[in-house]
Amino acid sequence: MDAPPTPHSADISTAAKDAIEAAHNTQQLAIIQAMVAAQQLTQHQTPPPPPVQQSSGSAGMWIGIGAGASVFLLTVALSAVAVAISVVSLTVCVLVLRSVWHDIRKGH
Repeated sequence: MDAPPTPHSADISTAAKDAIEAAHNTQQLAIIQAMVAAQQLTQHQTPPPPPVQQSSGSAGMWIGIGAGASVFLLTVALSAVAVAISVVSLTVCVLVLRSVWHDIRKGH
């Protein structure tokens, strides 16, 4: 039959139980540490920004085009006014010269 447990064998069985429990605790701590590290990694990683659509031009470019077009149209309008004034003055000059020419030919 079994011999009665000696104090020495009780210490060994208690030490074995403690060692097994420590091993389980170590495994659990390793799992917990891995989970914490994974959470920290996912928190530190920011999702990539959504792709930005490239517009055909910025607002400043369109403002510049509008200002350039306005200046061009003003220049064309002033040129048209200058041409109209030149035509009117040339017409008056031709009419006056024609009248003077007719007067000279008639002898006045």
